[in-house]
Amino acid sequence: MEYSVGLDWLIIIATFVITLGSQFFIKHSYHKTIRISSSKGVNGYDVARKILDSNGLSHVKIEETPTELGDHYDPRCKVVRLSTDVYRKSTIASISVAAHECGHAIQDKDGYFFLRLRSMIVPVVNLASSLGYIAIMIGLFAGAFGFLWIGIFLEVIILFFQLITLPVEFNASSRGLKQLKSLNLLTSSEESNSRGMLVAAALTYVASVATSLLEIFRLILIANSRRDD
Repeated sequence: MEYSVGLDWLIIIATFVITLGSQFFIKHSYHKTIRISSSKGVNGYDVARKILDSNGLSHVKIEETPTELGDHYDPRCKVVRLSTDVYRKSTIASISVAAHECGHAIQDKDGYFFLRLRSMIVPVVNLASSLGYIAIMIGLFAGAFGFLWIGIFLEVIILFFQLITLPVEFNASSRGLKQLKSLNLLTSSEESNSRGMLVAAALTYVASVATSLLEIFRLILIANSRRDD
């Protein structure tokens, strides 16, 4: 397939639509389920503490962070960080997100392969993110096409990281849901909403992979067209 301005714009638009669509989907699912109260009356902190303690992870701390959807597990500090709404509220979204982040903590305890691999290559990915953009800009605007190919290679490293992230996220959601059910923190009627929320969150990572693939494809087309010129 040859590069053309029309194809270039088509890829750019597709990338924009996928990114915007995935962000809308996760925010819509989150704001929908954050309004549905949990029948058990427990908030995100309570759920996280119960899951961690029941899995021999009482040493893992739980901290509140003010960033919406900034929930994450820090394997270096052994801390589950929950956004204010998740930490304090007793809703389906809150307990689902809390359970998901605890799923990462359980992965860490079990030595889950993809989580360990992702943690190992984080420094390389951070370097690739910084240098890749610079190399691509030099390649595109200075006509140094060797730099463009270097940038493409660094983008492939980032794509590899994103691919590794997929099983990590889906597995954490699966573990989280299993904990919610086994600890009787979620009723069968609430399970579908909880699962929907977690699937929506996971699909944002799928969208990231799709947009990275499109961008790499676009850059390869540009590099080949410049070489032919």
